[in-house]
This record gives sequence, C-alpha cells and structure tokens, in this order.
Amino acid sequence: MAFTRAPGKHRRPGRVKRTTTRTVGVAALTTTGVVGTVAVPALAAEPAPEQTGLNQIIVLGDTVAEQVDAQAAAQQQAAELAAVKQKAQEEARKAAAAKAKQERAAAKEREEIKARAARAAERERLNAYVSPITGSYISTGYKSGGAVWSSGSHTGVDFHAASGTPVHAVGAGTVVEAGWGGAYGNNVVIKMNDGTFTQYGHLSSIGVSVGQTVTPGQQIGLSGATGNVTGPHLHFEARTSAEYGSDIDPVAYLRSHGVNV
Repeated sequence: MAFTRAPGKHRRPGRVKRTTTRTVGVAALTTTGVVGTVAVPALAAEPAPEQTGLNQIIVLGDTVAEQVDAQAAAQQQAAELAAVKQKAQEEARKAAAAKAKQERAAAKEREEIKARAARAAERERLNAYVSPITGSYISTGYKSGGAVWSSGSHTGVDFHAASGTPVHAVGAGTVVEAGWGGAYGNNVVIKMNDGTFTQYGHLSSIGVSVGQTVTPGQQIGLSGATGNVTGPHLHFEARTSAEYGSDIDPVAYLRSHGVNV
C-alpha cells in the first residue's frame, strides 16, 4: 500500500514555487523603486567596503576638513597681510608727521632768519645817513667869511640846488622846528637819533611838522630862496643843540656817518 505525504506547514515548497516567489519579490521591489538600494538577500551580492555609506561619509568629512583648513589658512594669511599693511600705513603716517614737523620747524627757522635779517636791515637803514640833496655839491663851504652873514662867517654849508629840488633828512630823527626861521627863511630842524641836530634853510616849502619822526632820505621839503639869500640853494647845518651858535663842521659830520661829500 502506498503512503501519500500530507501537506503541512513545515513542508518545503517546491522549486517552481520558490522561483515564482523570488521573481514576484524582485518585481515588487522594482515596482516600488527600492531595488538598487535594498537588495533581497537571495539576489544581492555583499557590497564592497568602498561602496558603503560609511566610507562616503568619511571621504566627505575629509574634504570638508580640508576646505575648512584652507579657509582658515587663507583667513590667517589675509589677517597677516592686513596687519603688515596697517603697520606700513602707521609707519608712513608717522614718517609723514615727522617730515611735516621738520618742514614746519625749518619754515619757522627760515621765517625767523628772514625776520632777523629784515630787522637788521631796518636798523642799518635807520642808522644810515645820506646827502640832503641827491647828486648835488657844496657851493659855499663851512666858515666862509663875508658881510652876507650876520655872524661874520658861514655857520653851515650851501648845497647847489635849483628852486623846488627835493630836500631829504640826512638821518633818522624827530622834527623839533618847522616854519619861518628869520634869516634862514623857511627852515626845518631835526633832532637826530644820535642826539645831534641838523638844520635845513631857505626852503620854498615845508613837508613835515613838529613832533614828526623821519627816516634817512625822507623828503622834508623843497629847496628855495626864502630868507637872507642871493639865490636858490639849500643851507645845511649840523649842531650840538637846537640853538643858533652850536654849529659844528657839517662836512666832517656827514663824512663821519659815511656820506661822501
């Protein structure tokens, strides 16, 4: 008698069934789009280590680290360059400030030298003496005798000059007399800075007033023929005081102050 094997839950399925089941599983996975990412153990081979997600994460991490290092190095280099540039700018600013300070000091020194030279030139000018008539000559000398002079002799010198010729102060001083002087006609008397006095007589006009300060070569009037004269000229005297009779040799006086007469 033959025995028939009853089917049960522990019975192994046949070859055809297993094949069908495997095919259906692959189709199902393909339809859902999972195949290619998740393999049925019966169909997929063991993946290589380099194809795993863990290896990709490690490679990606190395790349990011390299990028971070490169960025950090670039930032450090940029910071170093900025520091060098800032230091150079600061040194340039300090150098410019020092140069400007030196230039200001040099300019100030030049101005001081220029001012001292100007003051020296002004002192020299104020201490200078000139002839009372430019380009003239003495027509009558000091102490010349004759009845024309009330004292019997000439108390000054006469400079040749046509009427209207400019008359100049021979040096710096202060006007102490300006007006009619009797026999001197229109006259000016100046107290010089050295304490002496000078007189300018027979003027046709007077251009200064009492109390006025004058400088060497300043015009004080015009020559003429006023007072006791025989013709136009300039009578010039040098005195030790403003009074008549204190006269000194005017030629020697002018020459002692550097005037060639």
